[in-house]
Formats: sequence, structure tokens, C-alpha cells
Amino acid sequence: MASVTAEDIKSELDTFNIAFNNDTVDKLLEQCLCHRLGGEEIVCEWFAFSSSREQLPLTLENLDQFEHEILNKKKKPKGSSKGIQFNKTRDINSIQELIRAEEEEESLLDSYSTPAKGSQKRALTTPEHPQSKRGVARLASPSLLLSPASFSSSATPSQKYGMRSGRGEVVSSFGAVQGPRWTGKGWSAVRVELLEEGENSLISSYKYMFQRLRDVRDVLTEKIEELGEELRSHFNIEEFSPVSLPVQDSITVLGQVCCDSNGKLNAQSVLLEAGQEQGGRLVPVNLSELKEFSLFPGQVVVMEGMNPSGEKFVATKLYEGIPLPFYCPSEAKQEMDEGKIVSEPVMVMMACGPYTPSESLTYDPLIDLITIINKDRPDVCILFGPFVDSKHEQIEKNQVTETFENIFKRCVDSIVEGTKGSGCRLVFVPSQRDVHHHYIYPQPPFSLTNLSKDDSARVTLAPDPCTLLIGNVTFGLTSTDIVFHMGAEEISSGTGTERFSRIMKHMLTQRSYYPLHPPAEEVNMDYDKFQQFGQMNLTPDILIVPSELRYFIKDVIGCVCVNPGRLTKGQVGGTYGRLLIQPNPVLVEGKRVSPCIAGQVVKI
Repeated sequence: MASVTAEDIKSELDTFNIAFNNDTVDKLLEQCLCHRLGGEEIVCEWFAFSSSREQLPLTLENLDQFEHEILNKKKKPKGSSKGIQFNKTRDINSIQELIRAEEEEESLLDSYSTPAKGSQKRALTTPEHPQSKRGVARLASPSLLLSPASFSSSATPSQKYGMRSGRGEVVSSFGAVQGPRWTGKGWSAVRVELLEEGENSLISSYKYMFQRLRDVRDVLTEKIEELGEELRSHFNIEEFSPVSLPVQDSITVLGQVCCDSNGKLNAQSVLLEAGQEQGGRLVPVNLSELKEFSLFPGQVVVMEGMNPSGEKFVATKLYEGIPLPFYCPSEAKQEMDEGKIVSEPVMVMMACGPYTPSESLTYDPLIDLITIINKDRPDVCILFGPFVDSKHEQIEKNQVTETFENIFKRCVDSIVEGTKGSGCRLVFVPSQRDVHHHYIYPQPPFSLTNLSKDDSARVTLAPDPCTLLIGNVTFGLTSTDIVFHMGAEEISSGTGTERFSRIMKHMLTQRSYYPLHPPAEEVNMDYDKFQQFGQMNLTPDILIVPSELRYFIKDVIGCVCVNPGRLTKGQVGGTYGRLLIQPNPVLVEGKRVSPCIAGQVVKI
């Protein structure tokens, strides 16, 4: 399915003369992504739904009802012809024909060119005929380094991106609305480092694709037992009973939420899988007695209830999960930092790929971001992949003139060189959509061997996921779209909170960067490394989770959670985020104060 944009949905709504606003269009776009529908299809579905109910107006409340009654009951297509089309574009004969046609076209153009203009072909560079220094010097400009003609023979600048409106518009805010100056100092003394170093941090590639099923079972069982023990001691529970034990009295059980089929979880399909110590059985759960609940596959829960027959557990109480404590630097670290303390607010900027519009391999959005970095001079800039997007049409069809690795290298060189004058610290986080990088979760960091000593000092290569320490403020980072994946699987009733807050709270209370099990089809999980590197060792002060879904900044149980959106949305510009944080936070009257002073999501 081609990517859906807000403009597509607005055009379809205009066709039916349906009144709308930006919030309802964003909600429809979110529903398109969650239910894998096109813009035309979802508007037709809404029109039919509205007409059958005396022309319901398009509001957020009516869209929730529409999703519940219509979209959640639609069956998703079982297969897709995408793979077949992909194989066709990779056919060697068709590629050779394309190359031959391009060569003939170039020869024809050369025959018409005058000697004064010369040939349009790329100059041959050899040791005997080296490239001139003038040509090399010109490449220092990010826009020239990222010239589209060097990546694709058919690249043209995106007209829709160039004609976008609302540049620099703030679309979401947090904290101090008035007063903060959104400029950093550049060349800041703030330190950027991974919280866990050495063996406790994923710093290089590893072997994968040979895990055994019993190893996966052991990891899941250990997760159930560890979280169960935390909940047992916190709520003073004497012991957990076997979930399948037939008893007439109320018992407390521990297990992992599962679905009774391969479909989407619903209130009637919930199973509880007990740990090995509680018998390891799967038992259906009746949720009708619970006043409120929010569940997803893979969630470790403690429930209270009865199982009179031993065949079905009737839950009467669901215990809340417990988050980990926040970061507290050791005394030795505090003493070491005393001479380097940064007291002024630190500006952190973040952006997530793709960095090109969907119909062109021009990196105009990235060039615009580099311009903003040089203008605002943030102290730290966190850049999430994909940098070379595997879902881009020209990448899928291999319509590029350079290797994926070379495109990525030039992309990074442009960022590093283009921001050198600002002195901004750069953090690169890979994505599973980066076509040139390891397609595994957890994902090792990029390897950049060509950086100079000065550039290496201001560049941090982080894995996905990771916990970063910026001036004694902890940042949880993941480029994997856990918000989208969990949003498609989570069910809730009577919670009174909106979905994004529930998902963020689940991540923090399950103490994991990817608590969903089984994972989404596009996530290749290595469970042994996931147990080692994919868990939270503490609750981060700030959690950054870029997603296809709507951007947000919100405080969830003391942690500031940010979805900065993506830098491009289809053919048009997207958003990026920026934060002002107080480094080396202190306690006020013995209580922790959030180090996040203010935050914004801004249109590129």
C-alpha cells in the first residue's frame, strides 16, 4: 500500500463535501496507518457509516465510534503482491535493459553537444587523471554532497515539499510556554555518553539468526518471574497460585497476556500464560468483572479472581505495574563532574528519518534541518534513521546509481561537515529501515571509520535501543516504531486516559523498550540480546519514541515522553522536536523535579 498523506484525505473529504479540521484529518490518517487502509477507502467507509446514521458530523468522538464499530471488525488482507513486484524490479534482464537504454541516451546527447559545452558524462577519476581540487572543494557544501543526480538518474526535486506551508510552526508544546529561548550555545561542555558502557552496552555487530525456541522460552519465563517478584513484594502478596487450579476462593495469579488466535487481541480472546513455577498453562480470562483494564500481548500481569472449573479464570482485580526508579549519579561520578558542571539549560534537538520525500531521492529536508541546526546552534542533536530508507520506492526498485553504503556515507558526511561550525554534538541512532545496516533488534550502532579525530569527539554512535546520558539527564532512545506496533494490538476499557499515554506507561511499567510479544512481523527479534540490551535498567528522565502516528510531548508518571514525528510525511514536510533541559538536576525539598524545562514539536 502506498503511503497515505493528510493531503490525500483532505482531497477525498472535499470530494464528498464533508466538513473537517486538522484534528479529524490527523485522526483519519492515524486510522489509515493502524488498519492499513488507503485515503479513498477510509473516506468511503466513513461516508457509508455517516449516511447510515443520519449524516453524523466528522468529529473525534464519532471517529472513535467509527473505529470501534467498523474498522476493528474489518478483516485484514492475508497476502500482498508487494514481494512479487519487488522481485520483478530486481530481474537482471530488466536492469541490463535499463542500463543499455541509459547508455544509448547518453551517447545520443553527446552526439548533439557542441565541443564548447563538452560531454555531460561524469569525468573518469584514476591515479593518472585525479579529480581536480576545485571539484573536491565544491563537495564541502551539504547540498552538493547530497545532489540527487548522483543517487538516481531520474531524481527531481519534490514540488509538494518545496510548496509546503507552516514552516517553523509549533504544533505541540510542553512546559514553559513563554520565555524559553530556543537557541543553544554550540561547543557546549555538556557530556554525551551511553549510560551502560563496556559489556553492558551494545557497541558492535553480533551474530544472529540461530536462536533456539527453548532459549526464547527461557527469556520470556525469566521476564515473567522477575516482574512477578517485583509486584509480589510491592503489593505484599503472599504467593501466586497456579492459574489452572480449580478453586472456589479468590486467588492471585501471575502470567503473560496472550491471544487465543493469530488475529488481533480482543476482550473475548485473552489468555493468561503462567510461568514455569505456576505450571506453565494457558487459561482463558473473563474480563467482564473488571471496571477498567488496558492489555496487550506480552504484558506481564498479576490478577486476582476465581477459577471454579479450572477452565476459565474470572478476573476481579488487575494490579498496576511498577516503574523503576530514576537515575541518581554515584558520589564518585558527582565528585568527578564538580569541575565540569554546566548550570545553564541545554538545548537538545531530535529528528527522525526518512530524510527524503517519498517520490524523490532529494535530501532537501535534511539540508533544511542542517540549516536550522546552524541557526539555532543546539548543544546536542539526536538523529534517528532511516537515512537510506528501505521503504522508499526508488530504493525498493534499485533505481540508484551508487551503493546504499555510499549514499549513507555521503549523507553522514554532509551532516558532520555541515554542522561543524555550530559545534553541535551529534548522536546517530540506526533504524531497521536503514537498507544498508543490520536488520535485527536490538540493532548495533553504525560503524563510521572515516571520521577525523575532531569529528569523532563530537559524534556518538548509539544502538537501538539505548539509554543515553546528557549532562546527568537520562534519555531513553528507540527508532523502532513501538507506539504504532502496540497501538495496533492494545485493548482497553474504562481507563479514562488516551492511547499514547497508556502505551508509554506500559513501556515504563514493563521496563522494556519493546514489551510486545510476539513482535510485529517487521521486527526480527534476537531474544538473547534483547534480554541483555533491550530492557530498561532505570526509568529515563526523557523517553524519545519516533512514530508514524501523531506527534506528542507528555509527562507520563514523571517521565517526559516525546514523539517528534518524522522529518518527512510522504511527499510533504514533517516535524522535528526540541527540548530545553536542566543538566545536573537537583532535589527540591527532597523531591525529584523533572529536568525537562520545555519542549516543542515544530514543522520543518
